[in-house]
This record gives sequence, C-alpha cells and structure tokens, in this order.
Amino acid sequence: MSAIGWLSQIFPLVYVVLAIPAGMLLDRWFKPSLAFGAVLTALGAVVRLGGNSFTMVVIGQVIIAIAQPFVLNAVTKVAITNVSERDRPNGIAAGSAGIFGGMLLALILGAAFGGDHIPQLLLVEAAFAVLASVCLVLTLVRRDPVFADSAAESAVVDAPLRKVWADKYIRLLVAIVFVGFGIFVALTTWLEALLEPAGVSAQDSGVLLIAMVVAGVIGSAVLPAWVLKRGKALTLIGVAVGVTAFGCLVLAIFPSFAAGLPVSIVIGLFLLATLPVVLEMTERRAGAASGTATALIWLAGNAGGLVVAILVQQLLDYPAVAFLAMGVIVLIAVPLVLKLSRWPVDTA
Repeated sequence: MSAIGWLSQIFPLVYVVLAIPAGMLLDRWFKPSLAFGAVLTALGAVVRLGGNSFTMVVIGQVIIAIAQPFVLNAVTKVAITNVSERDRPNGIAAGSAGIFGGMLLALILGAAFGGDHIPQLLLVEAAFAVLASVCLVLTLVRRDPVFADSAAESAVVDAPLRKVWADKYIRLLVAIVFVGFGIFVALTTWLEALLEPAGVSAQDSGVLLIAMVVAGVIGSAVLPAWVLKRGKALTLIGVAVGVTAFGCLVLAIFPSFAAGLPVSIVIGLFLLATLPVVLEMTERRAGAASGTATALIWLAGNAGGLVVAILVQQLLDYPAVAFLAMGVIVLIAVPLVLKLSRWPVDTA
C-alpha cells in the first residue's frame, strides 16, 4: 500500500517542479512542446510494461509525470489557437471535460483489471497512450494553428512569469484553485478510508468516486459556457464552494452510501465545472502568457492536493473530523471570491 501511495504522489510532486518551465516552453514553442509531452507520455506507458519490475514501473511513472505538465498546460493554448474568441469557452470546457473523462476511464479500467490483472491493465493503458500520442502528433504536423498570433507569441518571451504573478487577479484564481482542488484530491484519495468505518465497502466507495467524476464530466461540458455567457462565473465558483462545504458536513454527520451518492454527484457537478471556468478567466486575463498562467493554475491544484491530502491523512482515525476539516478549508475560498469580484476580467 505504501508503494502504491508513493507511485500516486509522483505526479503532483513532479508537477509542482515542472509546471512553470513547461508553461513557459508552451508559450514560446507550443507545437514542439506539446508533441514532446505526448511522446513522453506514450514512452512512459511503454516503459512501465518492462519486465514486471517495480523499478521499471517507477521509471515509467516518472517519465509520464514529466510529460504531464506539457499536456495539461496546453488545454487553454489549444483553444486559443484553434477556436474563435466567441467559442473559446466551449473549447476550454471540452478540453477540461476530456481530462475528467480520462480520469473516469482510468477508474473504470482500474475496477475492471484490478487484483491479479495489473499487467493487462498496464498494457491497455499503454495502448491508449500510444494511440493518443500518434493522433496528436499527426494533428500537430498536419494542421497549423487557425488563430496564431506571432506578435503576441513573441511578446511573452519577456519574463512572462513575473508579469503573470504580479497580477493580483491571477493570484486570487491560483489561491481558489489551491483550496478547491485540494479538497477534490483529498476526497478522491481518502474517501474510501474515511467511509470504511461506517461500513461502506470499497466497491461502494468506487461507485461514489465514479459518480463524482461522471457528474464532473457533465458539469464541465455544460455549465461553463452557460455561466460565462451570462457573466455568472463567480456565482458558479461560489455555488461550488457552498455545496462542497455542505457536502462535507453531510458526510461528517451521515457517513453512508445513501448520503454519499447525492453528495458525490453534486460536488462533482459544480466543483469540477469550475476548472474550465477558471481556465477561461485565466486565459482572458493573461493574454499571450496564457501557457504560463495556466501552469500556475495547475501547479496550485496539484500543490493544494498534496497539502490537503496530507492533512486529511493525519485525521483518518477520526472521519467526522476529517470531513469537517475539509468543509472548513473550502470555505477559505469565500473571501477570495469576494475579492476577485472587485477586478475586471479583461486582460491586464
């Protein structure tokens, strides 16, 4: 169990280190950097197949972790360069829904190939990774960006990180993501352990996680464009904070599958839908430095996940206290959202 825990922590640990460099490289050399991330993902998945050795699994995991920021940080950049400004929220929402769709596929495959079928699981994952890598690289080679702006791209060479971090609006978004996705990562990491003392089986906890991610895919695909078109982005973020805090309170008082199912669905629907909204707000604010700004957002989410998950781990013997702690932590976002409402969303 300890070894599996370390394997899962490789991704956020490496992401925190490489998020900013990867974002800056995407701002300067977008297509080569994204292609590098895609190929490296496939390479890592193939390496994990080697020799049924834990060492090879770790090496493959590290390779994939290095590739991850080049792929995830590119979500907004793909929308910027291939989708008109009017439809850009839909493009970012589609990319974000795809990320959560991948999480859902991983949960389903893990459930289907668990136990004694780990080699087969790694083989299926490698096949998906290689196929996706080939398709993405071929697309990058054959198709030039539709809305490329070379002048804007060259402008980001001048210290984009310093410019982005100097913007208080971006820093508030970073703080909100740190809190919100810290809670999401903690829930997905420890939900089974926290509900087990109440008699909820591992299979039922898996159903709750799948329900949360399915709701997140739906929410990410439907809600962002609707709220952004009506100027209700901060309202959605506020609702996500409120339902997450209330859901944690419900699980603290009624830790059961019956209570967990609606809580998982509502939290997934609203909390995960905030990601494409925040990414779109970040893109509009950061302009040509969107790759670096997006890297900050993803870095915040991974760092928050590490911090909150470690905190909750210390409270596993007290599930009610752990759920209440997560509810209190997510409420930290309330004053941040109120401060955010004082700034315009337009590019600084």
